[in-house]
Amino acid sequence: MPVGPLELGIILVIIIIIFGVGKLPQIGGALGQGIREFRETSRNEDGEVEGGEQPKQVDANVSTSEPAKEEL
Repeated sequence: MPVGPLELGIILVIIIIIFGVGKLPQIGGALGQGIREFRETSRNEDGEVEGGEQPKQVDANVSTSEPAKEEL
């Protein structure tokens, strides 16, 4: 079932009520930046991290005798 113009209008009104008109440009900018970063990451065929560094692998079998310290 396709979404028609009436449904899009209702969704837009609800978003404006929830977030307000002042927050819409910030939300749109953050959404656009997230989409851009996702596309850049998905286009990266080599699996390299930005800057040419390879991601570090973590060995799950390593145990430490010292308990983890929590930061507040």
